Amino acid sequence: MEKIASFTVDHIRLQPGVYVSRRDSVGEEVITTFDLRMTSPNDEPVMNTAEVHTIEHLGATFLRNDAEYKERVIYFGPMGCRTGFYLLLAGNYESEDIVELLVRMYEFIRDYKGEVPGAAPRDCGNYLDMNLGMANYLADRYLEQVLYHIDETKLHYPS
Repeated sequence: MEKIASFTVDHIRLQPGVYVSRRDSVGEEVITTFDLRMTSPNDEPVMNTAEVHTIEHLGATFLRNDAEYKERVIYFGPMGCRTGFYLLLAGNYESEDIVELLVRMYEFIRDYKGEVPGAAPRDCGNYLDMNLGMANYLADRYLEQVLYHIDETKLHYPS
């Protein structure tokens, strides 16, 4: 079997950043998949499921309510390895194109207080597995370490 594209990225050299993972054509539309890498793979601890779940709920809520992007959001969710998230947008984008959106989203997550949207038995299959405090912390960390000071090394996969 052929190795899929995401398994050809050098995860030893990969650092937190915003990367275009792939582009797919669906009819006449291009879907851009972004790799929002929040931790250094195989180098630092992965995020726990509770904070990943919380970031997923808050991030999806933010994105699907964003005036500019809500109609272009296809999916936002965690990577199985728990080192980041995938964001799929309808359109042909570069990493640079979405930095402002990500800053706004991660600031929303960093600053969010109160009940997590969708964290109720009727709305979610594992509503108790949430950690808002750690989600706030990890969003702040990603903003400070990546988004506020982003450069070419955090916008394109290492070659």
